[in-house]
Amino acid sequence: MNTTTSHTHEPEKHPESLPGGTGTAVRPPRLIHNETTTEIPVHLLFRDEPAPEARRPAVVNRRQGTGGHPRPVRPAPVRRRPELRPDPELQERPARVLPGAVGVLAGLGGVTGCLATTWWAGLLSREVLGLHPGAGLGAVQWAAYAGTGALGLFGFGGLARGRTGRAWVLGLFGRYRGTVRRTGLLWINPLLRRRRADVRLRHWRSGAVPAADAGGVALRVVVLVVWRVRDTARALLGIDEHETYLRECVESALARVPVELSGGARSGADAAGDALTRLVAADVAPVGVEVFSVQPVRVEYAPDVAAAMQRRRIAALDAQQRATTLSSVVDSVEDTVTRLTTRGLVELDDYERKALVRDLTVAFCSGRREPA
Repeated sequence: MNTTTSHTHEPEKHPESLPGGTGTAVRPPRLIHNETTTEIPVHLLFRDEPAPEARRPAVVNRRQGTGGHPRPVRPAPVRRRPELRPDPELQERPARVLPGAVGVLAGLGGVTGCLATTWWAGLLSREVLGLHPGAGLGAVQWAAYAGTGALGLFGFGGLARGRTGRAWVLGLFGRYRGTVRRTGLLWINPLLRRRRADVRLRHWRSGAVPAADAGGVALRVVVLVVWRVRDTARALLGIDEHETYLRECVESALARVPVELSGGARSGADAAGDALTRLVAADVAPVGVEVFSVQPVRVEYAPDVAAAMQRRRIAALDAQQRATTLSSVVDSVEDTVTRLTTRGLVELDDYERKALVRDLTVAFCSGRREPA
């Protein structure tokens, strides 16, 4: 005989649950002894769920009432290219030079001193004129020779001719000493190293440089650059080769600016030239070069896409010509039919009108196809 024993939980009595604490109330037994309950407002149970696309990303926010708020997500800053800053100490300044007459006088004085010392030593009077010998070559005579010879060398060795459009960049033991832009006969210290700089307005026609149009099609562009050296110190001493640097800046600008093909809109070509001029001028200004104009003079497709793009361009021109011809024919047919009907020359029903339009269209199209 089987017997079943049932165990029941006794109800918990809470005297404080009744008003006044005089009675007892019975709560339902706990199924899980360590459970916890939380009151939920009734309106939250029946609120509408937002659409999936309207939900915000799951972000753990701080508790309300604690004074904290979620931090806004800031976009990562975009790194800019480092700005090219020239050396503030390396800047063109005029060098100290003397007129060429000073060097000529110094050189003549040195030659005259050498001749006088020779006469004093008796070499000239004894060997050439046959007169009584002089004092001979002693320490004093050798010192006089050295002084007058150095004066003559410094006088004639420092003479230089300044030309229009040319300048001299002077340096002493690796240090910049100034720039000479004067013209005419000048005297420059012979100990200074001279480097000639061309400061005239110059132009450079590039070869076929790779570029691209607004659609990314590869092009080959020939540009004409008009420039000159503005600061000789920075152009010759601040960079290795300023002409090579200018060419590389032009290539870099062509890689960033879209260029219109020749024969397109003039406004697009002018805008490309202005953009190229601004970019190249900003890049070469720190090295003492001034750019006035960078203009494309020839634009053509790259060899690998030239055939395909030429066929595409011819097809586009053919379609444009066909559309123009069709519009002109339609306008002519409409004008002819309107004049015939408004003046009362013919009375046409729908069928006859359609036939007349068809015949006129064929006639006008055939007439336009005939060679001029």
